[in-house]
Amino acid sequence: MQSKSRKNAAPMEKTKTPGIYKRGRRYVVTFLDGDGNQRKQAARTFAEARKLKAARTADVARGEFDVGSQDLFRDYSLAWIERYTGTGRRGFRETTREDYRRLLQEFAVPFFKRRKLSEITPSDIASFIAWVADAEAQAKHAHQQAVARAREEGKRPPPPPAADARRELTDSSIRNALNPVRSCFATAVREGKVRHNPTVGAALPHRERIEDADGAEVRTFTREQLATLLDVVHPQHRTMLRLLAATGLRVSEVIALQWRHLRLEGSEPCVRVRRALVRGRPHPPKSKYGKREVPLDPALVSELRQRRKGSEWPGDEDLVFPSLAGTALQPENLRRRVLRPAVEEVGAPWASFHAFRHTFAAMHIARGTNVMQLSRLLGHHSAAFTLEIYGHIMDADVGEPIALATELESGNEVATEATGTGPTEPEWPTADLAA
Repeated sequence: MQSKSRKNAAPMEKTKTPGIYKRGRRYVVTFLDGDGNQRKQAARTFAEARKLKAARTADVARGEFDVGSQDLFRDYSLAWIERYTGTGRRGFRETTREDYRRLLQEFAVPFFKRRKLSEITPSDIASFIAWVADAEAQAKHAHQQAVARAREEGKRPPPPPAADARRELTDSSIRNALNPVRSCFATAVREGKVRHNPTVGAALPHRERIEDADGAEVRTFTREQLATLLDVVHPQHRTMLRLLAATGLRVSEVIALQWRHLRLEGSEPCVRVRRALVRGRPHPPKSKYGKREVPLDPALVSELRQRRKGSEWPGDEDLVFPSLAGTALQPENLRRRVLRPAVEEVGAPWASFHAFRHTFAAMHIARGTNVMQLSRLLGHHSAAFTLEIYGHIMDADVGEPIALATELESGNEVATEATGTGPTEPEWPTADLAA
């Protein structure tokens, strides 16, 4: 007895090209494999069907035809994301797995529906990218998903979108939608499920973005703004903000600090950056450069010592800046309840937590700290990256001319390649940021 789906399938109609049939809105290519068995593969357009027919005929003639995986993209991709371990030495973060799973379910799985893994071609990938980039199509798709979620949860579905509704995704969002598909097919190739990765060479949109000057530039606090902000903020959070400004740490790194990460004794006190809190979970730095030690000035060391003495959670494994319950702080709550009122009061409503990091960099640049040192303090992967971000606030002047005779007569030590000697690096400058 035929299944209902096969019984209701559209009939195959002959086309002008032997071995290519039209079925509904799609095309079916038929051919004989190396063993004389008939095979069928689907195509979206007649032109694509002709290319597929020629390719399969050539594959069979060379003895290179592979039956290919019968797995549906939906089934394979959702199983793949649960076992994927990445390809690099750092492995695969659980937060990235969550992102990939969400992106697959939001975009790729609904688009490819019941397509077989081995049937998806570069043309299909191009169609997928075009669909994700289509603002009107994405508005309709987002509404369909909202309706489906409402039905699953037993809630009232949302009203239909306006006729001119648009959901414009950025170029980076479109690239992110393709990333798990690309990795999934790369794994399928390694596992012998498919012969080629159809995402290789896929063309992604690159649209010009128009930004105003403020949006394109790094913005920093003035000294007056920073001093006032540290004065008006609630005392419970003052030390944390001082640490942000004095070390350039990211807020995710500061809220993940445990007392064992602070070296408050000895002649070289510092904060050792070893992890960050991302979506409530501790993670090691993304690269070896993020693992670093940042010096602390004596005033801040004294303040941190006093904080530990008065803390309910002074153990080595306890958080330096916990919530009232001893748990990790939530960045969004800190931003809304602590930072926003303070920055509005000092006339810097544009400022985020990253403004402390930018201000830290700007103060070092003003003091003459070289780019390599600053890059290491910030945990950047290269000095070039640091220059790209902060180059515009560095002095563009070429400086004073070198009086060679004076330099040679003054007895100043000059670095030479032969001896490897040079001037001693100055001691790390410290500053009381509240002053």
